[in-house]
Amino acid sequence: MNLEALRAEIDEIDAQLLQLLNQRARCVIEVGALKRASQAEVYVPDRERLLLERLTSLNEGPLSDEMLTRLFQQIIDTLKELQR
Repeated sequence: MNLEALRAEIDEIDAQLLQLLNQRARCVIEVGALKRASQAEVYVPDRERLLLERLTSLNEGPLSDEMLTRLFQQIIDTLKELQR
């Protein structure tokens, strides 16, 4: 593949990631509404730990588990704001 083709593929993947992140954000908003209705805590450390463990167990690279964890921790932290 040449540089232009690779960049076009990255652009397409970025658009898909954006769509999926917004889909995840909509789910997070719904979870937040359910938690508020039941007066549950927004932050559940065990749930977050299990999520990250599950993702690292699925990881086949080339991202290292550390890189994957940092990326998803940022996503989680950013979207927690939507639950509040």
